[in-house]
Amino acid sequence: MNNRINIKKMSTDSYDYLFKILLVGNSGVGKSSILNQFVDKVYHDEYISTIGVDFKIHTLKIDDKTVKLQVWDTAGQERFRTITNSYYRGAHGILLVYDITDRQSFLDISNWQKEIEHHAKSNVIRVLIGNKCDLKRKRQVSEQEGRELANQMLIPFLEASAKANQNVIEAFIKMARKISELEGPLIRSPTQSSVVLIGNPINPTDKGYCC
Repeated sequence: MNNRINIKKMSTDSYDYLFKILLVGNSGVGKSSILNQFVDKVYHDEYISTIGVDFKIHTLKIDDKTVKLQVWDTAGQERFRTITNSYYRGAHGILLVYDITDRQSFLDISNWQKEIEHHAKSNVIRVLIGNKCDLKRKRQVSEQEGRELANQMLIPFLEASAKANQNVIEAFIKMARKISELEGPLIRSPTQSSVVLIGNPINPTDKGYCC
């Protein structure tokens, strides 16, 4: 199989797949930083808490297919939990993020997993991310612990650093590949040049879409 991967900005109308991806985890684990690094290639040292939900769109070229990711950054605070619950609906993939310097954020992954089981579709693709791996001296969670938890959850695992741009792109590529495998191949009509999307586009005006 051709494993060419290109990261680039593309027309919002030019894609083969459109996938909805969520970033979940406790407040302060670096979800917004991961998103900003992935889409805008920027990192901000100052911490600004996400209010409710925000999203950005970025496009990957994987195996000659154009994959557009609509990535939602959810607030980790408990008071916003009822707002973010509706955004699990229709998600193709979820990145569960903890901070390797904050053991409680790692322990709380089990709570986020329960949220996913309750609100997301049963076959949603998940990837576990241990963020801030550049802060080695402040580490409270070993890489082995993260890997063991991911093995228990039967999902992929990566340690990443939004600040150092380490494994950020790789996390989204791994997610996109897993979703593409689940969704199946593209189907082209023999009488039309258009593509029938197996990963359905997400449209806020659709009746089945909430908030």
